[in-house]
Amino acid sequence: MQTTPLKIGISACLLGAKVRFDGGHKISHFVTNELDRYAEFFSVCPEMGMGLPVPRPTLRLISENERIALVETKDSSRDHTAALESYSQQKVAELQHAELCGYIVCAKSPSCGMERVKVYKHNGTEKEGVGVYTRILMEKMPWLPIEEDGRLNDPVLRENYITRVFCLHDFYTSMGDTPSAKKIVEFHSRYKLTLMAHNPQAYRALGRLVANVKQYPLDSFIQEYRLGLMQALAHRASRKNNTNVLMHLQGYFKRSLNKLQKAELAQVIESYRVGELPLLAPITLLKHYLALFPDAYLAQQRYLNPYPQELKLRYGL
Repeated sequence: MQTTPLKIGISACLLGAKVRFDGGHKISHFVTNELDRYAEFFSVCPEMGMGLPVPRPTLRLISENERIALVETKDSSRDHTAALESYSQQKVAELQHAELCGYIVCAKSPSCGMERVKVYKHNGTEKEGVGVYTRILMEKMPWLPIEEDGRLNDPVLRENYITRVFCLHDFYTSMGDTPSAKKIVEFHSRYKLTLMAHNPQAYRALGRLVANVKQYPLDSFIQEYRLGLMQALAHRASRKNNTNVLMHLQGYFKRSLNKLQKAELAQVIESYRVGELPLLAPITLLKHYLALFPDAYLAQQRYLNPYPQELKLRYGL
């Protein structure tokens, strides 16, 4: 399925680089022990990029006069906001040409945190915000799958993120240097069941969009489709939606399976529906039947093989 590495942006400390304020790192073992075999990482430390040393004074975000500022914790007169914003704009502009498939940021960081980053007010109270660098990254590349290192320890969030990353990689690979309406239709066809599982409304909306692909300038269509696709897959596939897709798949085998096989498949799907079995169980059985009774349309569906099975992501779903 994958012939070229995934291009993934990442906070440098998550790769083990000793670039944190205290000279330490925050290595992610999922990244370095599992994901690295499939990825080419674009490592970024915004603080180092804008010229701060290691070690360095701790930084924090403060709210003042309707402005979020990045200042030193022990001396708020030392304001690094402009320097970090300037570096972030330059770096993100550079990365926009790299066809990144995802980004992994360091949680709680005033530069890289994606959510729930502490923003302090002068009266001592706190609110939640987004790190300066990641805010600019999200503004400039709204289609890009972005996740925090800590959230990737959650099996559902991890599976959803990796699904999006491999899908976007497949999209870029499928389009190549000469995108066309035909390539878009073929790509979308492979992801129909995936979209059905993640967001049935988006499945229908994107289907209508693709049906009218020839009415759009190709470049603008690709921008719109990519954004819609990634936003749709950001919705986590629910047990209910997965069950609907599994039953849809079941229908393709109604003329191939004998009575015993039909009963077995129905029981496994039901056991998944009520939470007794992981998603891997009905998927494995369906893939077994697909090997016995080949179907060209089903064989191309990425829902059955969204990423390398060695990542073992469906065990906990």
